[in-house]
Amino acid sequence: MSIKDKERNVDYDGDTNIFYSQFLSAVNRINQTELTLEDAKKIIGELKIKLDNDDLGKSFFKILQSGIDGIKLIDFSDITGTKNDYTVVTELPYENGDDNFRPDIVVLINGIPLSFIEVKRQNNREGILTERSRMERRFSNKIYRRFVGITQFTVFSNNNEYDDSDIEPIQGAFYASSSYKRMFFSKFREQREDELKADMKPIVTETEEFVLSDNNLIAIKGTPEYVSSLSEKSPTNRIITSLYTKERLLFLLKYGICYKTTTNKDGITEIEKHIMRYPQLFATLAIRDKLREGVRKGVIWHTQGSGKTALAYSNVHFLSDYFSKEEGKIAKFYFIVDRLDLAEQAKNEFEARGLKVKLIKDKEEFIADITNPGESNTSGKVTMTVINIQKFSKESVTKPSDYNVDVQRVYFLDEAHRSYNPTGSFLANLMASDRDAVQIALTGTPLIGDGYNTKDVFGNYIHKYYYNQSIADGYTLKLIREEIETTYKNQLNATLDQIVRQGSIAKKNLYAHPKFVEKMVDYIIQDFEEGRTALDSSIGAMIVCDSSEQAREVDRQLKRFSAYTHALVLHDEGTKQDRKNDQEEFKKGNIDILVVYNMLLTGFDAPRLKKQYLARMIKAHNLLQTLTRVNRPYKGYHYGYVVDFANIKDEFDKTNKAYFDELQSELGDEVQNYSNIFKSKEDIEKDLNDVKNQLFLYDTSNVVSFINQISEIDDKKQLLNLRQALENYKAMYNLIRLYGYEDLYTHFNVENAIKCLNEVNNRISIINLKNSIDSSEDMSQILNMALDQIDFQFRKIKEEELIIADAFRDTLEKTRREIVDRCLDPKDPEYISLLDELKRVFKKKNIEELTADEMKQMMGDLNALKKKAEKRNLADRMLAVKYSGDVKYMRTHKRIMNSPPPITDAVTIHRILMTVKSKADDQIAHNENILDNEEYFIKSLQPIILRACMGEKVKLDKPQLMFIDNCLSKEYILEALTHSSYSNENKGYNFNERLEFLGDSILSIVISDYLFKKETELPEGELTKLRANIVCEESLSEVAISIKLGEYMLLGKGEEATGGRERISILADAFEAVIAAIYLDGGLREASKFILTYMKDIITNSRKGKIFRDYKTHLQEVLQSKGEVNIWYKLIDEKGPDHNKKFVMQVGIDSKILGFGEGKSKKEAEQVAARKALDNIN
Repeated sequence: MSIKDKERNVDYDGDTNIFYSQFLSAVNRINQTELTLEDAKKIIGELKIKLDNDDLGKSFFKILQSGIDGIKLIDFSDITGTKNDYTVVTELPYENGDDNFRPDIVVLINGIPLSFIEVKRQNNREGILTERSRMERRFSNKIYRRFVGITQFTVFSNNNEYDDSDIEPIQGAFYASSSYKRMFFSKFREQREDELKADMKPIVTETEEFVLSDNNLIAIKGTPEYVSSLSEKSPTNRIITSLYTKERLLFLLKYGICYKTTTNKDGITEIEKHIMRYPQLFATLAIRDKLREGVRKGVIWHTQGSGKTALAYSNVHFLSDYFSKEEGKIAKFYFIVDRLDLAEQAKNEFEARGLKVKLIKDKEEFIADITNPGESNTSGKVTMTVINIQKFSKESVTKPSDYNVDVQRVYFLDEAHRSYNPTGSFLANLMASDRDAVQIALTGTPLIGDGYNTKDVFGNYIHKYYYNQSIADGYTLKLIREEIETTYKNQLNATLDQIVRQGSIAKKNLYAHPKFVEKMVDYIIQDFEEGRTALDSSIGAMIVCDSSEQAREVDRQLKRFSAYTHALVLHDEGTKQDRKNDQEEFKKGNIDILVVYNMLLTGFDAPRLKKQYLARMIKAHNLLQTLTRVNRPYKGYHYGYVVDFANIKDEFDKTNKAYFDELQSELGDEVQNYSNIFKSKEDIEKDLNDVKNQLFLYDTSNVVSFINQISEIDDKKQLLNLRQALENYKAMYNLIRLYGYEDLYTHFNVENAIKCLNEVNNRISIINLKNSIDSSEDMSQILNMALDQIDFQFRKIKEEELIIADAFRDTLEKTRREIVDRCLDPKDPEYISLLDELKRVFKKKNIEELTADEMKQMMGDLNALKKKAEKRNLADRMLAVKYSGDVKYMRTHKRIMNSPPPITDAVTIHRILMTVKSKADDQIAHNENILDNEEYFIKSLQPIILRACMGEKVKLDKPQLMFIDNCLSKEYILEALTHSSYSNENKGYNFNERLEFLGDSILSIVISDYLFKKETELPEGELTKLRANIVCEESLSEVAISIKLGEYMLLGKGEEATGGRERISILADAFEAVIAAIYLDGGLREASKFILTYMKDIITNSRKGKIFRDYKTHLQEVLQSKGEVNIWYKLIDEKGPDHNKKFVMQVGIDSKILGFGEGKSKKEAEQVAARKALDNIN
């Protein structure tokens, strides 16, 4: 739908962006009502009240699902679009006063903006992160509260494939639910492509042309990058297809979103909004498929940390509807665990998501529950009954209902790899309780042992999601196993010997002995302290003890260290509420270390738990469960850490082999693609070796010296490599000692690593900023970096100065928005002047070193610029509206009006250009290749312009006609070429490589033919040398410079910023491409004529022997032949920014100067100086 003719608060509600017409008609269709527009506005008014709540849209979401005052807003069963209205708009402003943002694409259901899509430039590795930061700032701003609440989920894409090595979402297509704080960007990997393809329809040409015209992008139709962007296989199109088909979208809105209530460390209740992860979605659909096939039991194999509790929660709602609609039954749900602490944890997780939960306390209560066919509460809500498997007994068996009620029980069996041995009574009682129950076994480790596996007991796999995929998706982390140091091992062994000499002692008591535990706790505290220094002070630790006796002794020993809080969690220590409180306090960050024996080894989910001290040998599947307590994502960390006191390596290898044997049976040869849960020793060795080599030259023991060293580095790649080395050092600092990298360990420490890393990050940000200021016309990059990346350093840190820093950032953001986001005419002389002023403001002082007073002064300068930009942008926007938002015609209008003598008045020019716009857009829409032939397109516009002027009785002379034609045609062609330039900056499109290939061959044959005919006496070897001298890169670039070819090239920002217009290789390639273009247009004769004309001097001088590419050597030979030996070169000047510096060199003999030379390096400048000297001598 076009919004060009839509007016805020007339066609749509400006506070919510709900479109009145679509909303009213859809609500009437769904509810079979005849509501009026006033009725619709009243409902929207009530929605606004709900959206004003500080609940992340939870109140609104309840209405979205259930309706308001008996009126449904969405028909969730309508996937055909006969009742619901599905509409897409672009660039819809989300406004509040002067503040606004415009998502690229907004998806409306029944006129309600429930989702939006942001599409960023391809291969822009900072694009997604920058956009996430920007969106988080917007969503945290209370002025956008209603828009946050109404938006159910968003999609962000830079149209790249995922890089699974990135912890942060740097490239790819991601989706996320709205949030006031940090948004979690999830990857989506489609698993049911055939279903989607079956419903995919071809593009309708009329719709395509309407969308392009409405967005004033008709000129890009037919360009290679546009054609490639239409591919159904592109990352952006894949995620759009996966999430926005009508059926999928309704499914996500109905079952895929939940609100989870948590309490932070300050005791304040917070609300999180979660959207279903893709493995949970496909597992739910797989359960539905199996039920339709008549299969009533099976296994969901989803790795630890992938959200099995959330999966069960979603399926309570989904299966309730499924059994009601497809089988006419009432569903009753049971979540079955095998441990009391897990029952409590499950209850808390379900209640946090808003589910009604009943926790079965004893067998008698369960007998009463299972024999009752109705719900166990009077709230009317679906209930999840949480029960320990030991509560099943021979008496707990279903009975026929006294009423006409058909009940379907659904058992979710958590951690189905243990306690469900088919030879035991617990499982037999469970099976007998209801022979018709649906049994869904949930496991992350499908191993029972003793010859049984989960599949043997509960049926085949319904859905699978493995460790490696979870790590790649960012839901879990790889683990690093740290062995304890040799010196500590020796101390422990000595202590053990001392204890044993005192008399016979059981192994359990040996490890619980105070002397043994004292050494162990000392080591743990030192390691934990270093770990917090390396990562951050918010991480927590868990000590898994060998016995409850050892755990109590560890608890006593930890009391020696007042710097850290700890809690002892044992089944017989304190009350049940005490243990619950300790767990919650740990999650909030109020407890630093948990001491456990058997409890919390499964099901306990605390992302801040990043260090596990394993002092107990744990076997089989329980080992994997225990290890994965530290694999939850947290603050962008790459790993969880297991410090191994128990030497679990052999046991882990055995358990891991069993896991992979099961994978092998499922995947066959594909098992090789599934990586270990631990980072391999080979990978660790490689990373540590890289760290050693990267840091070799730097003085990392002295931070001040280190800062001075990196201040001399302008090579961003070198700094990025250094940053990676420092991050690896932080992540694996303990392993440096264990793997024998003594030089790193002795001369470096974690504190210095963190300081050095901060300085490297700041240096990279400064280089980015400087590069942008000096070379970029697009100030967006400059100001975003200033806002997001530079650390402002004060000489005195006072509260008022921090307030000034916040105000300064706010001023920067508003200036950026006005000068960058709202600029519609970058070539306007007034805009160029503003840009120059802005650059001068930034160059006055290094932004990272501003004092508070300097910030105040710069804020004044920025505000003055902002006011000028506001005035200019308002005029441009008003004029663009006259042309339906088409900025090409707005800019053309300005050029005509500013070109004396005036052709006519502004109103008449507008009518003329609107007539031309209609005809020209229609012409391009029906001949998408017309812009490929610039000369033809320019000529084709002339009669259109003439007829439009004649219709308005305006007479044009030829120069005026040519001027208008040139302005307008260049706007169209620039639009298309700019798009090509954008693609040229990215890997997916090679702009002129084929032409270079052809031009190189033509050039070679023309020069070969010329030399063969002119140099009749030269042998083949000399001809080859001569030709090589003529067609070399330097020669071609010189000719390209002489015809100013660089000025006409369209370069991406990266090449532009690094002096691409003057780069020899780019100029030479472009010259070859021009030769090929002339050949294709006029044949070999025209190409030969062009080459021999413009390369005449190069050819002549080469034949005369005047061109030497090693001018320094030749100059030396010439001067030495004349008896001169004291040749010198001297650097006399450096010009330009650090990233694009030019050097000026002098060459001479004794006190005499022979020549000057300029180049991008000292060597290049010396060669130019030598060449000039040879010219002067000759």
